[in-house]
Amino acid sequence: MEDWIKWAMELQSIAQAGLAYTDGVYDRERYERLREISAEMMSKKTELSFEKVKDIFCNESGYQTPKIDTRAVIFKDNKILLTHENDGTWSLPGGWCDVLESVSSNTIKEAKEETGLDVKPIRIIAVQDRNKHNKPIFAYGICKIFVLCELIGGEFTPNIETTEIGYFDLDNLPSVSEDKSNREQIKMCFEAYKNENWQVKFD
Repeated sequence: MEDWIKWAMELQSIAQAGLAYTDGVYDRERYERLREISAEMMSKKTELSFEKVKDIFCNESGYQTPKIDTRAVIFKDNKILLTHENDGTWSLPGGWCDVLESVSSNTIKEAKEETGLDVKPIRIIAVQDRNKHNKPIFAYGICKIFVLCELIGGEFTPNIETTEIGYFDLDNLPSVSEDKSNREQIKMCFEAYKNENWQVKFD
């Protein structure tokens, strides 16, 4: 990650925390300006409008923490299941961890919504800092949790997020999403599936 992205993210985090905890009128003005500067930095580098960046980058309140993203890792006949996204790429089924959901329940929910399949989470494969492994770099933190699952049943159901599902060998992967689950991450999942003594990887 480039230094300027780190600086902008840190400024935004400091400003957000300051706005959440300060009672001083003048301090609020300073933190608001600090937040604007961070958005201006991101706008300058990304060529997105200041308004768009501020809406995406500075839209939360309270102490800033990373978001949670869960990915279901499902195998059948030694092949991994991938979902065909609306943008034409393929990825492991998953998404944001919703309110009132745990890592396990969210993995089950996302797999059902995107594939129509019923799964049972078995073990954690890895917990990764998304910006260290995926592109493009996001202006906020995301922890990606890869969960090995047992396939119980179900069948693909058409939905608004995915157009189809398929099972693939590691040597015959389709065009995968660099954003959601890239080739290195899928390779890691194969290694974990084949190794009963797999040790959870984490950043």
